[in-house]
Amino acid sequence: MRVPTRKADKYLKGKTDPRITAEKFLELQKNLERMKKIRPALAAEVKRLAADGDFSENAAYQIAKGRLRGLNQGMLDTEEMIKCAEIIRPNKNKNIVSVGSFVELELNGKIKKYQILGSTESNPGAGIISDRSPLGQALIGKHIGEIIKIKLAQKTVEYKVTRIE
Repeated sequence: MRVPTRKADKYLKGKTDPRITAEKFLELQKNLERMKKIRPALAAEVKRLAADGDFSENAAYQIAKGRLRGLNQGMLDTEEMIKCAEIIRPNKNKNIVSVGSFVELELNGKIKKYQILGSTESNPGAGIISDRSPLGQALIGKHIGEIIKIKLAQKTVEYKVTRIE
């Protein structure tokens, strides 16, 4: 009989950023409720397929068991994120950039808009950057009119903060 081997890092995940918006928190709660509703049906399917006997050649059982295992892991991960969540509150001070701020920057005469959130919700294509990204780190604590210099691989880029919401 062959002993299964697993890659050591496959199941190890780094800590997720606990800072999320209230909308993301609600999305996580809804997703957890959806998974809890699906679980009994998956467990029943595994039980039904297990009754067929020989597990070594029962592909349907193996697939169903894998789905249930994946759902259970997803539920654990989501519950952990909900338990550790820190809700980002919008900063009432519109004069300084902080996590949750909407920032308008000028780069070579063009205006770019970004929202600064935690790394869990970052989506640079949609204008949502992480506070841990180079640009996000440089922006935190800045005021309107300040110049930010970001050093890239081959050049330095200068942004000017034009607006904070």
